[in-house]
Parts: sequence; structure tokens; C-alpha cells
Amino acid sequence: MKPASADGIFDFRPGAQIPLQGSAGQTAATFAIASAAYRDDPAVKIEDTNNEWHKSQVKKGMWSLFAPNLGEAFARAVQVRMLGGARKPLIQSFGTEPQVVVEHCLAANRIRRQRDSLLTLVTVVFGFLFLPGFLLWVTAFEIRRRDNIRVALAEKEVQEAEGKGAKEKREAKKHERAARGRAALTMAVLAVVFVAVVIVLVKLPSDSGWTWYLRACFVAPVIGGIWARRICERTARDLRDRWGGLLSGGGIGAKIPEAVPGSPGETAAEQLRQNLAKLSAEQQSNSVFYAGPKGILGMGTRWGGWQLAEDLVSKEPGKDIHPFRSWDVIRAIHDQLRLLERKPIHTGGFPTPSVKHWIVSPIGENAKSVTRPSGVNVDAFETRTHEIERICNEQQFGGGSRHYLGVQFTLWDGQLVITMLITVTVLHQTLRIEVTGHALGPVHSLFTSKPEPKKKEISKPIRFWETTEKTLPLITSDEAVRIAVRAPFTWYPPLLDHLGGKLVLPEPFGLRHAWADQPWRHRFMADDALRTATPVLRVVHAAAIRVLDENGVDTEKFGNRSGFLSGAVQDPTPGKADTYNA
Repeated sequence: MKPASADGIFDFRPGAQIPLQGSAGQTAATFAIASAAYRDDPAVKIEDTNNEWHKSQVKKGMWSLFAPNLGEAFARAVQVRMLGGARKPLIQSFGTEPQVVVEHCLAANRIRRQRDSLLTLVTVVFGFLFLPGFLLWVTAFEIRRRDNIRVALAEKEVQEAEGKGAKEKREAKKHERAARGRAALTMAVLAVVFVAVVIVLVKLPSDSGWTWYLRACFVAPVIGGIWARRICERTARDLRDRWGGLLSGGGIGAKIPEAVPGSPGETAAEQLRQNLAKLSAEQQSNSVFYAGPKGILGMGTRWGGWQLAEDLVSKEPGKDIHPFRSWDVIRAIHDQLRLLERKPIHTGGFPTPSVKHWIVSPIGENAKSVTRPSGVNVDAFETRTHEIERICNEQQFGGGSRHYLGVQFTLWDGQLVITMLITVTVLHQTLRIEVTGHALGPVHSLFTSKPEPKKKEISKPIRFWETTEKTLPLITSDEAVRIAVRAPFTWYPPLLDHLGGKLVLPEPFGLRHAWADQPWRHRFMADDALRTATPVLRVVHAAAIRVLDENGVDTEKFGNRSGFLSGAVQDPTPGKADTYNA
């Protein structure tokens, strides 16, 4: 599979499919994010993953009964954002394979569409044909659902007020009591209404066809609801098996037959296949974006930096140094960084790093989109080598993109991405070598939580002082009604987004950095990030000093400064270097 030029057109050539570099050892983070497509939690839970820079938002719709759960909202949002025809450029997802995540979203949507096809038939036969009773039941469930949401929000408010003052606690508990009282009153009113309806239906004369139809309108939706609940229960088990399988290290692979064209005329399948190829090609792009305090998008914020800057003075008085360029120094550093996994003693150490040249473009801190480079100097989202060399040598001051050499380690099965960036600049007679550290932490714990069976602790009927656990069905009556009501509208997802709401992803969007935590809360991850700085810094300085010495530069001051930095870097402290407060 070979992406064509940067004009956005991709072709597919026969031959072996070559795995992309860096795809190994990234399954934990990839499967954790992909598992969100199968989850049945409330969609609002994804807002718990919001961090300082990236915030997901669940946009509410007209009716809560049409609201999607987390899996439905996530799979729909990711599919549209990653594969949509008019989508904006994406941020690379270091430490993950975004195509795998998208494939699981497509597979989850396909499973739900198959379920919704059966539920649509049930809803039409037992609902739309008995519309008066169906509307009555749906209205009751909508009112009940809204009350449950109010109570849940009040409980959450009480939990958040635990760490606050007494006044806030009193107000939160007051709101909770009010919400519970309103819910109890609503249920009482609904019970009275239903009793009245039953009495009226029983008292109606039995010699009219419309009378029997009205009675059937009240009973038929109940029969349909029982059938719909069984269908939903079967699908829920399948989705939960996939959810748990992914977090256990494998599970069932994503099946997306709609992405495999069966004939030349299947344009939709061919278009989907090309969009997946485009996604993989964009993941390999060597262009990244610096967004001020947010750091380099996809790599995490800059936690530390070390600079070596000294004058270029000839080591032989009266003679000039041999002319060289920044690219010569960078190339020597590049060659040495590729040997980082080698060590003089037989012990654990660095895995093979990914050493790559990056073109970093500045964007606004609050920018909602990025623009990838295009033109003759770009091939399939990657800046060509001659353009990288030109930027390295010429664009060192003023406007424009900058060149960085990066050495990247993907650790903890993709949960930790450590990137050390090196840049070399020459202004007047001063050569500056800057090394900066970036760390992208694990995905939020929401994505790593496994499915738990729904259980309830109850007292034993005879030994009432003892308790036992009762396994509850995965699908409640409320959930079955929600899914069945949504089913007839799944043929046109934008309508469902309007009626029930949707998930709004943070922009500029990338699967990995949008839901990443800081690594500093994990002791071993923090150690790995901090330990990386010292050997990388020493390799960079040694390679650069050797080039300078070969070109007739007096390296005494460079060596002294390097020795000082080598001592200082042994006790690094992570900070927020991109906000210039550390």
C-alpha cells in the first residue's frame, strides 16, 4: 500500500503489506482507547478525562431518551472526525495505532446497526402501529429519565462538595433532597395517571373495534419492550466481551467488511479503504505543531531543556575554522543517537529508539485547526529530505517553521512516549545546541477500566441478617426503551445527533494527546522520563564536539560547558517549561 503524492489521492498497488515503523509494543494504549467504542457507560463520563489543555464535551440534544451512551457517542464522533470527507488535518497519535482504533469504531457501529435493524422492526410493529399507547409509554420513560439525570447530577454535586466548606455542602444536599423529592412526586403522578388509564380502558364498552385497539395500544408496547430487551441484552454481551477482550490483551479483532470492495463498482467501500490509508499516511507525517503552553501537539508539554552555547573560535590562532553547516552537526548527532541501545555491559537499557527529523510549525495556543505543509517539497504528508536540510540550515531566526531532530521512546506498551528534541542554531559566531524533553503520559484511567458485572447486594429471605449478591441484567427497562426509540432513526445519524446530542471532540484532534494524563503521578514512568535526559544529552554533546573538533574549532569552552550540563542533568526536576515558570 503506497500513498501517492500530497494531493490527497491514494492508490493501492499490489504487493506485500509492510508494517509501519513503530507499530510494535503499542497495543495497551491503542486497545484502551479502542475499547471506548464498546462501552455502555453514560456519555458524560468522558468529560472526567478532560485535562488542562484538551476538553471533550457532550452536547445535549432535544430529548434525553435519544441521548447516546459513551460507546455510541465515541464511535460516531471518532468515525466522522477521522474518516469524514471534509475532515480537518489530524495530530499524530504517538504510542498508538489510530487505524486500529477507527476500525474498532467501525466494527462497533456495525454491530449496533445490526441490532437496530431488528429493533426497528419491533418498534414499528409494537410501537408505531399502536401509536397512542406507545407515545404514552415513551413520555413516561422520558420524564423518568430526566428525573434520574437530575438526581445523578445532584449526587455528583454532593460528592464534589465534600472537599469544600460547610455552606457548599448544605447547598448541595439541599439540591439533592429537592431532586429526589421532585422525582418521587413525578413517579406518584405517573402512577395515578396509569391507574386512571387502566380503569378507563377496562370500563370501555367491548363491542367496538376501536375499543379493543385502544386496549391493545396500552399492552402491545409492553410486549415489544420485552422482546426489545432480549435483543439488546444479547448485543450488550457481545459488546462487553469485546470491551473486556481488548483490555485483556487481544480479544476479537475488528471486522469491517464494508471496507473491502467486492467489485470495481463498490465506490463506498473503495472510498473507505482509501480514507483508512490516508489516516495511516498522516500518522507517519514528520510535521508537528507547537501550540504555546500546550507544547508540541501529540508529544506533550516540554518539561525541561538544556542549552550549550559558545563562540566558534579557531583552535589555531590566525587561522579560520573550516566551514560547516548546522546540518553537518545534526547528521553526526543523528548517527550517534541510533546507537543508544548499545551498552558496554550486559544489562537492561534503552530499547531501539525512533530517530526522526521533525519540522515544527507554530500555531496559536487556542487554534482550532492546523494546516499541513503541501507542494513539491511534501510527499504523502512527509517533508522531503532536501527541504528538511534547507530549513535546518536557513530558518533559525525570525518567522517560519523550525527543524528539530527527535529521538523517541515508546514505553509501557504505548502508555508512555518520551521524546527528546535537539536543535542546532548558529547566530553570528555563537553555536547553540538545545536539548528539550517532552513526555506524554498514559491514557486516562477511564479507558483502562474493565467491564464489571452488574450486581446488587440483597438480604436473604430467611436469614435476613445475611446478604448475598444478585446478578442483574445488563440492560434495564429504561435502557431498552432508549435503544429501541433510537433504532428507527439510525439510518440518518445527523438527525439522532440533533435529537439526542453528540460528543464534541477537542481540536486540534489527535487520539492520543486528547486523553493523556501526566506521567509524573506514576513513579516508574516519571523515572524513565527523567533518566532518558542524561545519556541523550551526553551523546548529543559528544557528537557535536567531535564535528567541531574536526572542523578546527576550539572545543575547550564547549567541553567545559558540556561537563557542567552533564552534572546538572543528573538531578533533573520536571517543570512546565512551555509556560516559562520553571
